[in-house]
Amino acid sequence: MGRREVIESAVRILAPRIPRHEFEAVTDHALGSRGLHTATPETAAWLSLVSYIRHRLTDYDALLDDGYDVDSARFFVLDHMNEVLEEWGSPRRVQAEDEPD
Repeated sequence: MGRREVIESAVRILAPRIPRHEFEAVTDHALGSRGLHTATPETAAWLSLVSYIRHRLTDYDALLDDGYDVDSARFFVLDHMNEVLEEWGSPRRVQAEDEPD
């Protein structure tokens, strides 16, 4: 099994109800990110999933644009990120101290 298949499997476990187009974007990011190239497939899938939700489905980038620092912006979007993870059936949640993307 190739890296793509292993990452896809990890994403399916982490977010079994993720919409198809978002599944593809998360998988492609996990495979294409230089920072995730050496990560285990499971770690790459999780960090890619978290990054996708933060940047695409929350106000995180707008908060940064409005002058909030990274820690504050992350704090304000944390609950929404975890709501998305819950909707997608994820057994995991983002904690305030999780890895930066």
